[in-house]
Amino acid sequence: MNNIPLVFWLIPIASIVALGMAWYFFRTMMKEDEGTERMKEIAAHVRKGAMAYLKQQYKVVTIVFIVLAIVFAFMAYVLKVQNPWVPFAFLTGGLFSGLAGFFGMKTATYASARTAHGARTGLDKGLRIAFRSGAVMGLVVVGLGLLDIAIWFVVLNAVYEGENTALITITTTMLTFGMGASTQALFARVGGGIYTKAADVGADLVGKVEANIPEDDPRNPATIADNVGDNVGDVAGMGADLYESYCGSILSTAALGATAFAMNGDMQLRAVIAPMVIAAIGIFLSLIGIFLVRTKEGASMKELLHSLGLGTNVSAGLIAVATFVILDLLGIENWLGLSFSVISGLVAGVVIGQATEYYTSQSYRPTQKIAEASQTGPATVIIKGIGTGMISTMIPVVTISVAIMLSYLCANGFDMSLSAKSISIGLYGIGIAAVGMLSTLGITLATDAYGPIADNAGGNAEMSGLGEEVRERTDALDALGNTTAATGKGFAIGSAALTALALLASYIEEIKIAMIRAVENGKQYFDAAGNVFDPTNATTIDFINFFQVNLINPKVLVGAFLGAMAAFLFCGLTMGAVGRAAESMVQEVRRQFREIKGILEGKATPDYGRCVEISTRGAQREMIIPSLLAIVIPIVVGLVLGVAGVLGLLTGGLAAGFTLAVFMSNSGGAWDNAKKMIEEGHFDGKGSENHKATIVGDTVGDPFKDTSGPSLNILIKLMSMVSIVMAGLTIIFL
Repeated sequence: MNNIPLVFWLIPIASIVALGMAWYFFRTMMKEDEGTERMKEIAAHVRKGAMAYLKQQYKVVTIVFIVLAIVFAFMAYVLKVQNPWVPFAFLTGGLFSGLAGFFGMKTATYASARTAHGARTGLDKGLRIAFRSGAVMGLVVVGLGLLDIAIWFVVLNAVYEGENTALITITTTMLTFGMGASTQALFARVGGGIYTKAADVGADLVGKVEANIPEDDPRNPATIADNVGDNVGDVAGMGADLYESYCGSILSTAALGATAFAMNGDMQLRAVIAPMVIAAIGIFLSLIGIFLVRTKEGASMKELLHSLGLGTNVSAGLIAVATFVILDLLGIENWLGLSFSVISGLVAGVVIGQATEYYTSQSYRPTQKIAEASQTGPATVIIKGIGTGMISTMIPVVTISVAIMLSYLCANGFDMSLSAKSISIGLYGIGIAAVGMLSTLGITLATDAYGPIADNAGGNAEMSGLGEEVRERTDALDALGNTTAATGKGFAIGSAALTALALLASYIEEIKIAMIRAVENGKQYFDAAGNVFDPTNATTIDFINFFQVNLINPKVLVGAFLGAMAAFLFCGLTMGAVGRAAESMVQEVRRQFREIKGILEGKATPDYGRCVEISTRGAQREMIIPSLLAIVIPIVVGLVLGVAGVLGLLTGGLAAGFTLAVFMSNSGGAWDNAKKMIEEGHFDGKGSENHKATIVGDTVGDPFKDTSGPSLNILIKLMSMVSIVMAGLTIIFL
C-alpha cells in the first residue's frame, strides 16, 4: 500500500461520483409523472417482461460461469499453469458486467413512459428525460468499471508488493477479469439481440405488411415483446458490451505499460495508473457534457443531432486538453507524444461517429437514396442498403488504421526501427489511444442508451392513444435514437479494434509469464537452431522470432483464415437464430389474428404474454452455441496450432470482424432510417407500397444492426481474452 501514489485515489473517488450521479439521475427521473393509467399499464408489461427475460438469461450464464471458474481453478491449483487469483477475477468481471446491464435496463423500463409523458409538454422535456435516463447507463458502466479495477489493484498490490515483477503480475492477472466481462457481454448481446429482433421482425412482417396496422399498435400481439426486446438487447446488452470494452482498454494498456517500462520501477507504476487516471478524469468531464444536452420545440433532426453532439464534443475536447496536464503531472516519459496518442484515439472516435451518422441518418444522401429505391420494390432497397453498408466501411477502416499508426509513432518518438523498446512503447501508445476513445464513455453511452428509451416512449405513446402532436415528438426522438444507436455501435466497434490490438500484445506477455513459470518448474525451450531459449529477459521481438510468427509460417496463415471464418460463422449462426425465432413469432401473430376474433377491430385483447414467452425461449436456446464457439475456437487453435496459430487467429478475426461489423451495423441503421423517412411522409408515406418495401429492408437489417453486427466486437475481444487466460494451457503442449 505504501507504494501507491496519492493520485491513484482519484480513481475510486471518480467511480463513486459516477455511481452517485447515476443514482441522482435515476431518482430525478422517477419523480417525473408516468402519465395516464394506460401508459403505466403498458410500461408495467414491458418492465415485467424485461426482468423475466433477464432472470432466465442470468440462470444460463451462471451455469456457464460456474463451469469456467472450475476449469480455471483446476488450471491454477492442480496444473499450476495459471495465477491463483484468476478464477476470482473472472467471476467479479462477469458480476460487474451483468450489474451494469441490469441497472441500465431497470432505468430504461421506468423511463420510457415518463419520456412519452414529458413529450406531451414539449420536445426538450422528452429529450432531457430520455437522455439523462440513458446517462444512468453510461455512468453505471464507468463507475462500476473503475471501482472493480481500483479494488483489484489495491488487493493485488498488497499481495505482490515488493516482488521484482509485481506490476506485470498484477496487470496480467487483472486482465483476466476482462474475460468474465466479455463472456457475460456476449451472452447479453447475443441473447438480447435474438430476443428483440425475433419480436421486431414478427411485429413488422405480420402487423405492418400483412395487416397494414401502424408500428406499436396495441392490436399487434408482438408489440410488447418488441418493446421488451429494445431493453434487453439495446440497453442491457450494450451496457455489458461497453463495460468490457472500457475495462479491457484500461487493463490492456496498464499491462503494456508495466512491460514497456519494466526497467524503471517508478516510471512503470506511473505508466500503469495513467490510463486509469485518464478514465477517472473522463468521468467528471462526461458529467459536464451531460448537463449541456437540451433542445428547442420543433427542432429538426440536424438540430437534435447537434444537441447531442454538443455534449459529446465538449466532453471530448475537455479530455483532450486534460490529457496533456495529466501525463505531464504524472511525469511520464515522452508525455507529450503519449498525449497525442490519446488525441488520435479521441479524434478517431469522433470521425467514426460522424461517418456512421452520415451513412445512417435520413438527413444525408446515402439513406435518402435507399428510401428512393423503394419506388422500385424491396429488392432494390436491399441491394442499395448492402452497397451503402459496404462503402461505409472505408472511412472507419482508414480512420482506425491512421489512428493505430499515429498513436504508435507518437508514443515512441516516430521510431520505425522496430527495436524491442520502440515496439513496446509504441504498443502502449495504441493502448492509451483506446483509453482516449473510451474516456468519455459516460456521455457517449448515454447517447446510445437514449435510443431504446425513446423508441419505447414512441411505442407507449402509440399504444396509449396519445395525440398526433405527441406522436410526432416521440417519432423525432425515436429517429434521433436510431442514428445515435448506429453512431454508438460504430464507436463501440472502433474502440474494440484498438482494444483488441492492445490485447494481442498482452497475449505475448502472458505467454512469457507462462513460459517463465514452466522454466522455474524445470522445463527447457529450444529455438529453431537448437539453442536454449530463456524467456526471462526475452523481448517481444524475441518471442515473435521464437514462435516464427511470420507470413510464411503456415500455422499463422491457417490461424488467420480461421479467425476470418469465425467472424462469418458467428454472424451466420446468430442470423440463423434470429430467423428461426422470428418464424415462430410470425406464426404466432398470424394465429392470434386468425383465431382471436375482434383483435383487428380493437374489440379483443391480444395474448401479449405468449409472444414474450416465444422470444424468451428462442433467445435462451439460440444464444448458447454462438457464445460458446467464441470460447472454444481460441482454445482448440492454441492446442493444435500453438502460439503462432493463435496470433494468426486473433489477427484474422480482428481484421475481418471489424470490417464486417461496420458493414452490418451501418446497413441496418440505413435501412431503418430509410423506413423512418417514408413514415415522415416522403415517397407516399405510411401504408404505401414504398413503405412496405422499406419495411422488408428494415427487417433484413434488424439482425444486421442489433444482433450479429454489434456482437462481433465482443467476439474479437473475447477470443483475445480467452487466449490470454488459456496461455498457460497452450504452453503445456509446446
